[in-house]
Parts: sequence; C-alpha cells; structure tokens
Amino acid sequence: MPSNSTGKWVARAASTGGGKTYRGQMPVNWYAALVLLCVVGLGLIGYSRYERTHQTASSAGPPTTSQTWYAALAVDICGKVEPNLPASTNPSAGFTTDGSGIVTIQPKNASESGANATLGTFVSEYKKLALTTTTVRYPGGRVFSNGERCPAKTPDAGKQGFVIVDEWPNFSAKKSTEAPGDPRSLRFSNGQMITVAFVPATKAVPKPPAAVITNLIKAVTGAQTSVPTSVPSTSVPTPTTPTSSPTTPNTTPPSGTAK
Repeated sequence: MPSNSTGKWVARAASTGGGKTYRGQMPVNWYAALVLLCVVGLGLIGYSRYERTHQTASSAGPPTTSQTWYAALAVDICGKVEPNLPASTNPSAGFTTDGSGIVTIQPKNASESGANATLGTFVSEYKKLALTTTTVRYPGGRVFSNGERCPAKTPDAGKQGFVIVDEWPNFSAKKSTEAPGDPRSLRFSNGQMITVAFVPATKAVPKPPAAVITNLIKAVTGAQTSVPTSVPSTSVPTPTTPTSSPTTPNTTPPSGTAK
C-alpha cells in the first residue's frame, strides 16, 4: 500500500469502487439528465417545424408599411362576373377597395406586410366576403361549396362548380396561373390581377373586366382613377383668315344674250 496519504485515499476508493454497495446504486441523476436533454431537443425540433409551417406576423420584405400596391380583383359565380365589390367599410384595414374593382394594398402593421400581404388577409378584413379551399361567398349572396351544382338562370346552370382562383402577374399578362393549395395564401403583387371563381373544373377562368383592368393601369401608373368622356372647351375660337381675296362680281353680260 502506498505510504503517503494520497495513495491511501486511492487505495480506499479502489477497494470500495467494485463493492456491492457501489454496484447496487442506480445513477439516477445521469439518467434524469439524459431524459431532460432528449425532451428539450424534441421540443426545439417541434418548435422549429411549427415556425416553418406557421409563419407569424413579420414585416420582412415588400410590401412594407411605407409602400402602396394595387391589384385587380373580380368574382365569378357560375359563369357570371359579379359587380365590383362595394367600397370597404373597415377603417382599420390596410387592404381596402373603393368599389372600382381595385384592391389597395397599404399595410398598416406587421400582420399585413411582407409574407402576410395575402388574399386571405384581404378577405378576413372585408365583411361578408368568404373564401376557403372549398367554399366561396360573394357579399349579399349565399355560400357555394365544391361539387354543388350551379343554380338555374346562370351561364353554368346544372353544372358542378368548384372554387378556383387564378392570377395574372400584371395587367399585360395573357396567361394565368391557378393558385395552388389554399387560395387565401396567394400573395399580392403590384399590378396583379385576380379572379375568384366558382365554376366547372374544366372551364377557363376569365380575367377581371376590361374597365377594372383600365382602373388598375391608372392606379399603378399614377393616372387619375376616372377621366371624363368629354371636356368642354374654354378657349375662344380663333377667327379664320380668308386664304383668297373676295371675288369681284362679273358685270359683263354673257355672249349670246338678247339685246
């Protein structure tokens, strides 16, 4: 056995380390720490996945609260394009319409800007307008659900209708793209055209009406929203100067005239 005190301590530890008392003890703290690490790790993984699939309010990216965008929006129910949505009545909304068929996208906070500038945000702020993956309702009308047949006296009467949302990236685009998945997730872009439709699955979704497209062009380019068809003239007419001298009357009688 070692002669110094350190050697004696090591010897005593060695003599008890393999004993029955030590071997019989369960390392509870070690197992508890391992379980805690696993729980925390799984929790972080779950939270990260949730954050990716459920994006929260964020002001990152356009449109910001200092930007204003415009988009055309039409609603087609069973082949009939409904009148433009009436003017918005929610003063706190950042997405509004003035009844011209144009949605003004002017975020007021983070919940409306960036990735949150979506069709669904506008729908949630506009009273009596409803839209999901399977249903649509134009204000003042009833809810139409996927597979339901269009009512009588509509262009698609008797045919099964489905919720389809098509968008054109700008007012000069000729080809549309159908919004995949939940149409409420469709993000707005400046100059965009959107038609929310309940029509047969094989039917082409029409663009917003020509008048609405004209309003969109004017809004995006900064022109006036309405231009009078005729403007009365306020200028004084300028007198016309004769280009030739007055003709002197001919007093010579024509030949052959009786005397």
